[in-house]
Amino acid sequence: MNLNSINRRSALKNLGLSSLSLPILSQSSSLFSANTDKTAAKQRLIVMFSPNGTIPNHFWPDTIGEDYEHKTILKPLEPFHDKLLILRNLHNKVRGDGDNHMRGMSCLLTGIELFPGNVMGGGNTPSGWPKGISIDREISNHLQSQPHTRTRFGALHFGVGVQDTADPWTRMSYNGPNQPVTPLSDPYDAYRKMYGNVRDKKKVRSILDDLNADLQKVANRLPESDRRLLIEHSKLVQRMDREYEAGSSLSNLSAPPPELPEGIRNLNENIPQLGRLQIDLLVNSFVNDFARVATLQYTKSVGQAKMKWLDVEDAHHTLSHEPDKNKDAHDKLVRINTWFAEELAYLLKKLESTPEPGQKGSMLDHTLVIWTNELGKGNNHTLDHIPFVLAGNGFGFRMGRSMSCENVPHNRFLLSLAHAVGHPLKTFGNPKLSAGGPLLLG
Repeated sequence: MNLNSINRRSALKNLGLSSLSLPILSQSSSLFSANTDKTAAKQRLIVMFSPNGTIPNHFWPDTIGEDYEHKTILKPLEPFHDKLLILRNLHNKVRGDGDNHMRGMSCLLTGIELFPGNVMGGGNTPSGWPKGISIDREISNHLQSQPHTRTRFGALHFGVGVQDTADPWTRMSYNGPNQPVTPLSDPYDAYRKMYGNVRDKKKVRSILDDLNADLQKVANRLPESDRRLLIEHSKLVQRMDREYEAGSSLSNLSAPPPELPEGIRNLNENIPQLGRLQIDLLVNSFVNDFARVATLQYTKSVGQAKMKWLDVEDAHHTLSHEPDKNKDAHDKLVRINTWFAEELAYLLKKLESTPEPGQKGSMLDHTLVIWTNELGKGNNHTLDHIPFVLAGNGFGFRMGRSMSCENVPHNRFLLSLAHAVGHPLKTFGNPKLSAGGPLLLG
Protein backbone atom coordinates (compact mmCIF):
# COMPACT_ATOMS: atom_id res chain seq x y z
CA MET A 1 0.00 0.00 0.00
CA ASN A 2 1.28 3.49 -0.88
CA LEU A 3 1.22 5.55 2.30
CA ASN A 4 1.09 8.78 0.31
CA SER A 5 -2.32 7.85 -1.03
CA ILE A 6 -4.09 7.53 2.32
CA ASN A 7 -4.80 9.92 5.10
CA ARG A 8 -1.98 9.84 7.64
CA ARG A 9 -4.13 9.95 10.72
CA SER A 10 -6.55 7.33 9.36
CA ALA A 11 -3.69 5.00 8.51
CA LEU A 12 -2.32 5.21 12.02
CA LYS A 13 -5.76 5.01 13.65
CA ASN A 14 -6.64 1.87 11.70
CA LEU A 15 -3.69 0.19 13.32
CA GLY A 16 -5.29 0.66 16.75
CA LEU A 17 -2.68 3.09 18.04
CA SER A 18 -3.13 5.17 21.17
CA SER A 19 -4.75 8.59 20.85
CA LEU A 20 -1.66 10.14 22.44
CA SER A 21 0.53 8.94 19.59
CA LEU A 22 -1.73 10.02 16.73
CA PRO A 23 -1.34 13.82 16.81
CA ILE A 24 2.45 13.73 16.82
CA LEU A 25 2.88 11.06 14.20
CA SER A 26 0.15 12.28 11.86
CA GLN A 27 1.73 15.76 11.78
CA SER A 28 5.30 14.60 11.30
CA SER A 29 6.75 15.75 8.00
CA SER A 30 9.47 13.12 8.04
CA LEU A 31 7.55 10.02 9.12
CA PHE A 32 5.94 9.31 5.76
CA SER A 33 8.70 10.67 3.57
CA ALA A 34 11.09 8.57 1.56
CA ASN A 35 14.80 8.78 2.25
CA THR A 36 15.93 12.09 0.81
CA ASP A 37 19.04 12.57 -1.25
CA LYS A 38 20.90 15.21 0.72
CA THR A 39 23.70 15.30 -1.85
CA ALA A 40 21.45 16.52 -4.68
CA ALA A 41 21.89 20.12 -5.81
CA LYS A 42 19.68 22.47 -3.82
CA GLN A 43 17.79 25.63 -4.73
CA ARG A 44 17.28 28.18 -2.00
CA LEU A 45 15.46 31.50 -1.80
CA ILE A 46 15.99 34.47 0.52
CA VAL A 47 13.83 37.59 0.41
CA MET A 48 15.32 40.60 2.22
CA PHE A 49 13.06 43.58 2.88
CA SER A 50 13.87 47.18 3.81
CA PRO A 51 11.16 49.87 4.00
CA ASN A 52 10.03 53.34 2.93
CA GLY A 53 11.24 53.42 -0.68
CA THR A 54 14.62 54.21 -2.16
CA ILE A 55 16.33 57.32 -3.57
CA PRO A 56 16.07 56.70 -7.33
CA ASN A 57 18.92 58.92 -8.55
CA HIS A 58 21.33 57.21 -6.15
CA PHE A 59 19.99 53.70 -6.73
CA TRP A 60 19.05 52.87 -10.33
CA PRO A 61 21.85 52.37 -12.88
CA ASP A 62 21.66 54.74 -15.83
CA THR A 63 22.27 51.96 -18.34
CA ILE A 64 20.64 48.64 -19.20
CA GLY A 65 22.83 45.61 -19.79
CA GLU A 66 26.02 44.13 -18.41
CA ASP A 67 28.10 47.31 -18.16
CA TYR A 68 25.88 49.04 -15.63
CA GLU A 69 27.43 51.26 -12.99
CA HIS A 70 26.89 51.02 -9.25
CA LYS A 71 25.43 54.24 -7.87
CA THR A 72 26.03 55.22 -4.24
CA ILE A 73 23.39 52.94 -2.70
CA LEU A 74 24.42 49.89 -4.71
CA LYS A 75 28.16 50.53 -4.35
CA PRO A 76 28.55 47.99 -1.50
CA LEU A 77 27.29 45.32 -3.92
CA GLU A 78 29.89 46.05 -6.59
CA PRO A 79 32.08 43.03 -5.63
CA PHE A 80 29.12 40.85 -6.64
CA HIS A 81 28.54 42.59 -9.99
CA ASP A 82 28.57 39.37 -12.02
CA LYS A 83 26.08 37.72 -9.67
CA LEU A 84 23.54 40.57 -9.62
CA LEU A 85 20.38 41.11 -11.65
CA ILE A 86 18.75 44.51 -11.19
CA LEU A 87 15.15 44.57 -12.41
CA ARG A 88 13.96 47.99 -13.52
CA ASN A 89 10.47 49.19 -14.48
CA LEU A 90 8.66 46.55 -12.45
CA HIS A 91 5.46 47.77 -10.80
CA ASN A 92 3.12 46.63 -8.05
CA LYS A 93 -0.22 47.15 -9.81
CA VAL A 94 -2.41 45.65 -7.09
CA ARG A 95 -5.13 48.13 -6.17
CA GLY A 96 -8.17 48.10 -3.89
CA ASP A 97 -8.38 48.45 -0.11
CA GLY A 98 -5.65 49.96 2.04
CA ASP A 99 -3.08 52.69 1.50
CA ASN A 100 0.05 52.29 -0.61
CA HIS A 101 2.17 51.32 2.39
CA MET A 102 -0.29 48.53 3.23
CA ARG A 103 -0.54 47.26 -0.34
CA GLY A 104 3.16 47.82 -0.87
CA MET A 105 3.98 45.58 2.07
CA SER A 106 1.24 42.95 2.11
CA CYS A 107 0.86 42.64 -1.68
CA LEU A 108 4.61 42.63 -2.32
CA LEU A 109 4.92 38.84 -2.21
CA THR A 110 1.23 37.92 -2.59
CA GLY A 111 0.37 39.94 -5.70
CA ILE A 112 -3.29 40.02 -4.71
CA GLU A 113 -5.73 42.48 -3.16
CA LEU A 114 -6.35 43.01 0.54
CA PHE A 115 -9.63 42.05 2.13
CA PRO A 116 -11.81 44.89 3.43
CA GLY A 117 -11.02 45.41 7.10
CA ASN A 118 -10.84 47.80 10.01
CA VAL A 119 -7.10 48.54 10.10
CA MET A 120 -7.07 52.23 9.19
CA GLY A 121 -4.49 53.38 6.68
CA GLY A 122 -3.45 56.82 5.62
CA GLY A 123 -6.13 59.02 4.09
CA ASN A 124 -8.98 57.05 5.68
CA THR A 125 -8.17 53.85 3.73
CA PRO A 126 -8.91 50.78 5.87
CA SER A 127 -8.06 47.20 4.94
CA GLY A 128 -7.56 43.69 6.22
CA TRP A 129 -5.07 40.98 5.30
CA PRO A 130 -4.29 39.77 1.74
CA LYS A 131 -6.57 37.37 -0.10
CA GLY A 132 -3.84 34.86 -0.94
CA ILE A 133 -0.56 33.13 -0.16
CA SER A 134 2.85 34.79 -0.61
CA ILE A 135 5.33 33.45 -3.15
CA ASP A 136 7.89 32.48 -0.50
CA ARG A 137 5.36 30.22 1.21
CA GLU A 138 4.07 28.91 -2.13
CA ILE A 139 7.59 27.89 -3.12
CA SER A 140 8.24 26.39 0.31
CA ASN A 141 5.02 24.35 0.11
CA HIS A 142 6.07 23.10 -3.32
CA LEU A 143 9.49 22.03 -2.06
CA GLN A 144 7.97 20.44 1.05
CA SER A 145 5.59 18.39 -1.11
CA GLN A 146 8.51 16.42 -2.59
CA PRO A 147 10.61 13.96 -0.58
CA HIS A 148 13.92 14.99 -2.15
CA THR A 149 13.46 18.72 -1.30
CA ARG A 150 11.66 18.38 2.02
CA THR A 151 13.36 19.93 5.04
CA ARG A 152 12.64 20.22 8.73
CA PHE A 153 11.04 23.68 8.65
CA GLY A 154 10.51 24.37 4.96
CA ALA A 155 10.75 28.12 5.49
CA LEU A 156 12.16 30.33 8.24
CA HIS A 157 11.29 33.97 8.76
CA PHE A 158 13.71 36.34 10.48
CA GLY A 159 12.91 39.88 11.60
CA VAL A 160 15.19 42.75 12.59
CA GLY A 161 13.58 45.52 14.60
CA VAL A 162 10.09 44.19 13.88
CA GLN A 163 7.81 44.92 16.83
CA ASP A 164 5.01 42.72 18.11
CA THR A 165 2.09 44.58 16.52
CA ALA A 166 0.53 42.65 13.64
CA ASP A 167 -1.10 44.55 10.77
CA PRO A 168 -0.73 44.87 6.97
CA TRP A 169 2.24 47.22 7.44
CA THR A 170 4.24 44.64 9.41
CA ARG A 171 3.78 41.34 7.56
CA MET A 172 4.93 40.33 4.07
CA SER A 173 4.66 36.52 4.26
CA TYR A 174 1.31 34.73 4.25
CA ASN A 175 0.31 31.07 4.49
CA GLY A 176 -2.90 31.86 2.62
CA PRO A 177 -5.86 34.27 2.78
CA ASN A 178 -5.96 36.02 6.16
CA GLN A 179 -2.94 34.00 7.37
CA PRO A 180 -0.01 36.33 8.18
CA VAL A 181 3.31 34.76 9.15
CA THR A 182 5.07 36.39 12.09
CA PRO A 183 8.84 36.74 11.66
CA LEU A 184 11.14 35.72 14.50
CA SER A 185 12.43 39.11 15.60
CA ASP A 186 14.44 37.85 18.56
CA PRO A 187 17.54 35.87 17.53
CA TYR A 188 17.36 33.97 20.82
CA ASP A 189 13.86 32.80 19.88
CA ALA A 190 15.16 31.81 16.44
CA TYR A 191 18.00 29.90 18.07
CA ARG A 192 15.60 28.04 20.36
CA LYS A 193 13.34 27.20 17.44
CA MET A 194 16.20 25.68 15.47
CA TYR A 195 18.35 24.12 18.17
CA GLY A 196 16.65 24.25 21.54
CA ASN A 197 14.10 21.43 21.41
CA VAL A 198 16.17 18.64 22.92
CA ARG A 199 13.73 18.25 25.82
CA ASP A 200 10.77 17.99 23.45
CA LYS A 201 12.54 15.32 21.46
CA LYS A 202 13.04 13.23 24.58
CA LYS A 203 9.29 13.39 25.24
CA VAL A 204 8.58 12.32 21.67
CA ARG A 205 10.98 9.40 21.97
CA SER A 206 9.09 8.27 25.07
CA ILE A 207 5.87 8.29 23.05
CA LEU A 208 7.62 6.37 20.27
CA ASP A 209 8.41 3.65 22.79
CA ASP A 210 4.67 3.45 23.58
CA LEU A 211 3.93 3.36 19.87
CA ASN A 212 6.24 0.40 19.37
CA ALA A 213 4.32 -1.37 22.10
CA ASP A 214 1.06 -0.49 20.32
CA LEU A 215 2.31 -2.05 17.11
CA GLN A 216 3.28 -5.25 18.89
CA LYS A 217 -0.15 -5.32 20.55
CA VAL A 218 -2.06 -5.32 17.27
CA ALA A 219 0.34 -7.59 15.38
CA ASN A 220 -1.52 -10.81 16.18
CA ARG A 221 -4.90 -9.26 15.39
CA LEU A 222 -4.14 -8.25 11.82
CA PRO A 223 -4.85 -10.56 8.90
CA GLU A 224 -1.92 -11.66 6.80
CA SER A 225 -2.87 -9.17 4.05
CA ASP A 226 -2.31 -6.26 6.45
CA ARG A 227 0.96 -7.48 7.93
CA ARG A 228 2.94 -5.65 5.27
CA LEU A 229 1.47 -2.31 6.39
CA LEU A 230 2.36 -3.15 9.98
CA ILE A 231 5.94 -3.98 9.02
CA GLU A 232 6.25 -0.73 7.08
CA HIS A 233 4.94 1.24 10.04
CA SER A 234 7.32 -0.52 12.40
CA LYS A 235 10.26 0.38 10.17
CA LEU A 236 9.10 3.99 9.95
CA VAL A 237 8.76 4.23 13.71
CA GLN A 238 12.23 2.78 14.17
CA ARG A 239 13.62 5.25 11.66
CA MET A 240 11.88 8.15 13.35
CA ASP A 241 13.24 7.00 16.70
CA ARG A 242 16.76 7.02 15.26
CA GLU A 243 16.20 10.51 13.82
CA TYR A 244 15.09 11.84 17.19
CA GLU A 245 17.97 10.11 18.92
CA ALA A 246 20.42 11.67 16.46
CA GLY A 247 18.71 15.03 16.80
CA SER A 248 18.93 15.04 20.57
CA SER A 249 22.40 16.52 20.31
CA LEU A 250 24.07 19.04 18.04
CA SER A 251 26.85 16.67 17.02
CA ASN A 252 25.07 15.51 13.86
CA LEU A 253 24.82 19.00 12.32
CA SER A 254 26.81 19.89 9.21
CA ALA A 255 27.87 23.05 11.01
CA PRO A 256 27.51 23.97 14.68
CA PRO A 257 25.13 26.83 15.48
CA PRO A 258 26.67 30.29 15.76
CA GLU A 259 27.39 31.55 19.25
CA LEU A 260 25.02 34.27 20.41
CA PRO A 261 26.26 36.90 22.87
CA GLU A 262 23.93 37.33 25.81
CA GLY A 263 21.57 40.17 26.52
CA ILE A 264 21.05 41.86 23.13
CA ARG A 265 17.47 43.10 23.39
CA ASN A 266 15.13 43.91 20.52
CA LEU A 267 15.75 47.65 20.72
CA ASN A 268 16.33 50.29 18.05
CA GLU A 269 19.98 50.88 18.97
CA ASN A 270 20.71 47.15 18.66
CA ILE A 271 19.45 46.76 15.09
CA PRO A 272 22.96 46.39 13.56
CA GLN A 273 23.90 43.60 15.99
CA LEU A 274 20.50 41.94 15.72
CA GLY A 275 20.69 41.94 11.94
CA ARG A 276 24.11 40.28 11.86
CA LEU A 277 22.97 37.62 14.36
CA GLN A 278 19.89 36.87 12.27
CA ILE A 279 21.96 36.62 9.09
CA ASP A 280 24.37 34.22 10.78
CA LEU A 281 21.45 32.07 11.98
CA LEU A 282 19.82 32.16 8.54
CA VAL A 283 22.94 30.98 6.74
CA ASN A 284 23.55 28.32 9.37
CA SER A 285 19.99 27.04 8.91
CA PHE A 286 20.71 26.62 5.20
CA VAL A 287 24.01 24.86 5.83
CA ASN A 288 22.20 22.36 8.07
CA ASP A 289 19.36 22.10 5.54
CA PHE A 290 16.70 23.12 8.04
CA ALA A 291 14.96 25.15 5.32
CA ARG A 292 15.28 26.08 1.65
CA VAL A 293 13.32 29.36 1.90
CA ALA A 294 13.88 32.29 4.26
CA THR A 295 12.88 35.92 4.66
CA LEU A 296 14.86 38.67 6.35
CA GLN A 297 12.67 41.66 7.25
CA TYR A 298 14.21 44.91 8.47
CA THR A 299 11.66 46.85 10.53
CA LYS A 300 8.41 47.29 8.60
CA SER A 301 6.52 49.49 6.18
CA VAL A 302 6.26 52.92 7.80
CA GLY A 303 9.22 51.78 9.92
CA GLN A 304 10.47 54.55 12.20
CA ALA A 305 13.90 53.22 13.09
CA LYS A 306 16.40 55.87 14.11
CA MET A 307 19.74 54.97 12.55
CA LYS A 308 21.87 56.53 15.27
CA TRP A 309 24.83 54.36 14.28
CA LEU A 310 24.80 56.36 11.02
CA ASP A 311 24.53 59.67 12.89
CA VAL A 312 20.90 59.88 11.84
CA GLU A 313 18.66 60.92 14.73
CA ASP A 314 15.51 61.31 12.63
CA ALA A 315 12.97 58.49 12.25
CA HIS A 316 13.26 56.70 8.91
CA HIS A 317 9.64 57.00 7.74
CA THR A 318 9.44 60.66 8.75
CA LEU A 319 12.59 61.36 6.72
CA SER A 320 11.16 59.54 3.72
CA HIS A 321 8.28 62.03 3.55
CA GLU A 322 10.57 65.03 3.14
CA PRO A 323 10.60 66.69 -0.31
CA ASP A 324 13.51 66.07 -2.65
CA LYS A 325 14.77 69.64 -2.18
CA ASN A 326 15.49 68.92 1.51
CA LYS A 327 19.17 68.10 0.99
CA ASP A 328 19.76 67.08 4.63
CA ALA A 329 16.94 64.52 4.56
CA HIS A 330 17.99 63.37 1.08
CA ASP A 331 21.56 62.72 2.22
CA LYS A 332 20.40 60.85 5.33
CA LEU A 333 18.10 58.62 3.28
CA VAL A 334 20.99 57.79 0.95
CA ARG A 335 23.07 56.78 3.98
CA ILE A 336 20.23 54.65 5.34
CA ASN A 337 19.65 52.81 2.08
CA THR A 338 23.38 52.34 1.56
CA TRP A 339 23.55 50.75 5.01
CA PHE A 340 20.86 48.26 4.00
CA ALA A 341 22.96 47.43 0.92
CA GLU A 342 25.95 46.87 3.21
CA GLU A 343 23.92 44.41 5.26
CA LEU A 344 22.94 42.62 2.06
CA ALA A 345 26.62 42.53 1.08
CA TYR A 346 27.38 40.91 4.45
CA LEU A 347 24.77 38.23 3.73
CA LEU A 348 26.11 37.65 0.21
CA LYS A 349 29.70 37.43 1.44
CA LYS A 350 28.63 34.96 4.11
CA LEU A 351 26.96 32.77 1.48
CA GLU A 352 29.86 33.12 -0.96
CA SER A 353 32.45 32.15 1.66
CA THR A 354 30.47 29.10 2.77
CA PRO A 355 31.13 25.95 0.66
CA GLU A 356 27.99 24.30 -0.65
CA PRO A 357 27.57 21.08 1.37
CA GLY A 358 28.14 18.06 -0.88
CA GLN A 359 28.49 20.14 -4.05
CA LYS A 360 31.00 22.29 -5.88
CA GLY A 361 31.04 26.03 -5.41
CA SER A 362 29.61 28.21 -2.66
CA MET A 363 26.17 28.47 -1.13
CA LEU A 364 25.64 31.66 -3.15
CA ASP A 365 25.88 29.51 -6.28
CA HIS A 366 22.82 27.60 -5.07
CA THR A 367 20.83 30.49 -3.57
CA LEU A 368 18.82 33.38 -4.97
CA VAL A 369 18.66 36.45 -2.72
CA ILE A 370 16.11 39.17 -3.46
CA TRP A 371 16.37 42.63 -1.91
CA THR A 372 13.15 44.58 -2.21
CA ASN A 373 11.02 47.37 -0.75
CA GLU A 374 7.31 48.17 -0.42
CA LEU A 375 7.59 51.51 -2.28
CA GLY A 376 9.48 52.85 -5.25
CA LYS A 377 9.98 56.22 -3.58
CA GLY A 378 9.00 57.30 -0.09
CA ASN A 379 7.71 60.85 -0.44
CA ASN A 380 5.27 60.10 -3.25
CA HIS A 381 4.29 56.61 -2.04
CA THR A 382 4.52 55.19 -5.55
CA LEU A 383 4.05 51.48 -6.15
CA ASP A 384 5.80 51.86 -9.51
CA HIS A 385 9.49 51.07 -9.97
CA ILE A 386 9.69 48.80 -6.94
CA PRO A 387 13.35 48.00 -6.23
CA PHE A 388 14.18 44.37 -6.99
CA VAL A 389 17.85 43.46 -6.72
CA LEU A 390 18.58 39.77 -7.27
CA ALA A 391 21.85 38.10 -6.27
CA GLY A 392 23.21 34.57 -6.59
CA ASN A 393 22.91 31.76 -9.10
CA GLY A 394 20.42 29.51 -7.37
CA PHE A 395 17.53 29.94 -9.80
CA GLY A 396 19.38 29.80 -13.10
CA PHE A 397 18.66 33.42 -14.11
CA ARG A 398 21.17 35.28 -16.28
CA MET A 399 22.98 37.50 -13.83
CA GLY A 400 25.52 40.30 -14.14
CA ARG A 401 23.18 42.87 -15.71
CA SER A 402 20.56 45.53 -15.31
CA MET A 403 17.30 44.65 -17.07
CA SER A 404 14.19 46.62 -18.02
CA CYS A 405 10.93 44.78 -17.32
CA GLU A 406 8.93 47.11 -19.60
CA ASN A 407 6.55 48.38 -16.89
CA VAL A 408 4.86 45.02 -16.27
CA PRO A 409 3.09 43.94 -13.06
CA HIS A 410 5.40 42.35 -10.53
CA ASN A 411 3.12 39.27 -10.50
CA ARG A 412 4.97 38.10 -13.59
CA PHE A 413 8.25 38.22 -11.67
CA LEU A 414 6.69 36.20 -8.84
CA LEU A 415 5.61 33.64 -11.44
CA SER A 416 9.21 33.45 -12.68
CA LEU A 417 10.33 32.44 -9.20
CA ALA A 418 7.83 29.59 -9.08
CA HIS A 419 8.78 28.34 -12.55
CA ALA A 420 12.48 28.43 -11.64
CA VAL A 421 11.92 25.77 -8.95
CA GLY A 422 9.86 23.55 -11.25
CA HIS A 423 6.46 24.82 -10.09
CA PRO A 424 4.82 25.89 -13.38
CA LEU A 425 1.89 27.93 -12.07
CA LYS A 426 -0.34 29.53 -14.69
CA THR A 427 -1.02 32.58 -12.53
CA PHE A 428 -0.02 33.92 -9.15
CA GLY A 429 -1.95 36.41 -7.07
CA ASN A 430 -4.43 38.40 -9.13
CA PRO A 431 -4.79 36.33 -12.35
CA LYS A 432 -5.30 39.44 -14.49
CA LEU A 433 -1.94 40.80 -13.33
CA SER A 434 -0.26 37.54 -14.36
CA ALA A 435 -1.22 37.97 -18.02
CA GLY A 436 1.79 37.34 -20.22
CA GLY A 437 3.20 34.64 -17.99
CA PRO A 438 6.55 34.61 -16.19
CA LEU A 439 9.27 37.08 -17.08
CA LEU A 440 12.07 35.60 -19.16
CA LEU A 441 15.05 36.01 -16.87
CA GLY A 442 17.18 33.10 -18.07
